[in-house]
Amino acid sequence: MSNIKALRQRAHDITKTMRGLLDAAAAENRELNESEAAKYEENLKALTGSNGISKQVEREEALQEIERNATPGESPNTDAASRAGDPAPKKAGFKSLGEYLLAVVAADRSNGRLVDPRLQAAATGSNEAVPSDGGFLVQSDFSNEILRRVNEGGEVLSRVRRQTVSGNGLVINAVDESSRATGSRWGGVQGYWAQEADTVTSKKPKFRQMELKLSKLMALYYATDELIADASALGGIAEQAFSEELNFLVEDAIIEGTGVGQPLGILNSSALVSVAKEASQVAATIVSENVLKMYARLHPRSRANAGWFVNQDVMPQLPQLNIKIKNVAGSENVGGISTPVYQFPNGDGYGTILGRPVIPVEYCPTLGTKGDVMLLDLSQYLMIEKGGAQAASSMHVRFINDEMTFRITLRVDGQPIWNLPLTPFKGTATQSPFVSLDTRG
Repeated sequence: MSNIKALRQRAHDITKTMRGLLDAAAAENRELNESEAAKYEENLKALTGSNGISKQVEREEALQEIERNATPGESPNTDAASRAGDPAPKKAGFKSLGEYLLAVVAADRSNGRLVDPRLQAAATGSNEAVPSDGGFLVQSDFSNEILRRVNEGGEVLSRVRRQTVSGNGLVINAVDESSRATGSRWGGVQGYWAQEADTVTSKKPKFRQMELKLSKLMALYYATDELIADASALGGIAEQAFSEELNFLVEDAIIEGTGVGQPLGILNSSALVSVAKEASQVAATIVSENVLKMYARLHPRSRANAGWFVNQDVMPQLPQLNIKIKNVAGSENVGGISTPVYQFPNGDGYGTILGRPVIPVEYCPTLGTKGDVMLLDLSQYLMIEKGGAQAASSMHVRFINDEMTFRITLRVDGQPIWNLPLTPFKGTATQSPFVSLDTRG
């Protein structure tokens, strides 16, 4: 191991020298001169040449791995089983995510010469490993655990509707209904009160197609050689790091995703209803009329599932909101009753507004910006996912930092089930499962 550290220290010194040459030339706003360029190329060859430091480190690590795994002879039990004609023992799976990651490290550092047989059985939905730049599919139980923590780890993702797909996407026929007016329900179905022998005009429902196409989501994790030496710590930290980062990216996309190479976020959806500020409202404030009007625009069937999703900066203003009930004389200031809009939580739960929980999340824009307060029924958002997580590793990305790079990828997509707000049967104010407060600038 001391030889490897010496090689890495030498690589660090060489790269420092190369950086100095480039920085000196840049400071004088010029290119490298002939002698500097020759020195730069000489150092580069020492690092990456056919017998350079990188290759020396790879050979040294491969040899050390062989020495660690070498067995001086067959064990008595194995030899006896072989002589008795017993079938070869089944390949056991990895006992922990850390043990799996260490096997990936060994395969990567040996350029595929030392591949743990258990990696060949780690693929989900396949009978062989799928190496790609030193990468293998994560063993299904580890993959499922990462996905479980991703799905259950956040207040946003745990509330959406999720579906697993086998192909590269999903196409769903949905009712194309944007109005409850007569002749528009279900996109065109109409009933009649008919007298005997009356005739009626035929009507039919109208449908639209929802199309979701899987996008690739990636998270990176850097591990030092010291951490790699401890399989238990490596597995625990990597699982937490990957699950939290993937959860963050998916939840942020559900709120603000562009729909291009990632899920379509609610704030960018045409189904969103945005409630305007009050005429005399001060910038970056929230008043009682805001939340009352937002609640009025929420589709009635969504009230049982909806929650208030807010930016943390909003919280200090919520306890100050009150509904003023006028007295008999019609004055708010003489004998009137003031009722708080926000109810503080009991115990460890969330506070409530109009009976629905107030959930601070960091994905909502800051105070005063459109979306800092949102009333959402996330059961009306569809998320699709395929298979499990796929892992890859590289020793080259952070070579001079003496770190190994791990990458986890998932394939997901999502969008609101509604494509437009709904105009009610009687009334003009549209309704939606997704309501936000507009900018107060």
